[in-house]
Amino acid sequence: MIKIAPSVLACDFSRFGDECRDVLSSGADWLHFDVMDGVFVPNLSLGIGELRSIASAVDAFYDVHLMIADPGQYLDAFIAAGADLLNLHIEASGDMAALTAHIKKAGKKAALTIKPATPAEAFFPYLSCLDMVLVMSVEPGFGGQSFMESALPKIALLAQERARRGLDFDIQVDGGITLGNAARVIEAGADILVAGSAIFGAQDVAGTVQAFKAL
Repeated sequence: MIKIAPSVLACDFSRFGDECRDVLSSGADWLHFDVMDGVFVPNLSLGIGELRSIASAVDAFYDVHLMIADPGQYLDAFIAAGADLLNLHIEASGDMAALTAHIKKAGKKAALTIKPATPAEAFFPYLSCLDMVLVMSVEPGFGGQSFMESALPKIALLAQERARRGLDFDIQVDGGITLGNAARVIEAGADILVAGSAIFGAQDVAGTVQAFKAL
């Protein structure tokens, strides 16, 4: 079954803990935690303190997406704060093979992400040591954007390469995911969908989560 990882960036932060508990009790599998530094992407968002606070209050699998220029200097801090999976951008600075190895040595899951302009082939040198890849289907930095169709062939290529090599990494897709396009994303080969506005902005959050999972 497809996994759903609601992006907490879209929640009502006056009810941060309650909204996270609500989506989890509705059937969400993970919580997707977006970190932006205002340098790698033109926005600021959640950080180490917020992760530490929510992870201590809400029991969940925390999928931490680091949209930051130099992720290596913060890995240990995010691990200590409660990250279960750390996801780094291939386009950021640092030795991605060494950084993902560091994450896995710490007992956490390691993932890499590409922006819409980056080809899926950029993942290929790292696939054998990754737990997950993330294909961005919007430009990272802001929620509420429309899904980019150009993500679909990338997802399909990664699914084909996974099968060809006999690997078992997950394929996650983030950006503009709705009930209207999720089926095509899954058909292309995605295993995990990140949805923010479509879930936290829904009138019936539980029904929406279950509708995604039923696809």
